[in-house]
Amino acid sequence: MSVPMSPEYLLYYLPLIVAVALVLAATRHERTDLIIKQAISQAVWFTVFMLVVAGLLWGATQLI
Repeated sequence: MSVPMSPEYLLYYLPLIVAVALVLAATRHERTDLIIKQAISQAVWFTVFMLVVAGLLWGATQLI
């Protein structure tokens, strides 16, 4: 049984990831260039992590 999800929910992903990554980077660095560099790195890491988890969940549902 699948739960329907609207594609519009994915529009919340980008601002959420940008906000979280910027806050985390700003708590560790004072210089703006380091904050931006760290925020981009964390945003990529978060995205890859979420894609891996989504892939694992999708794979698990295919087995059931």
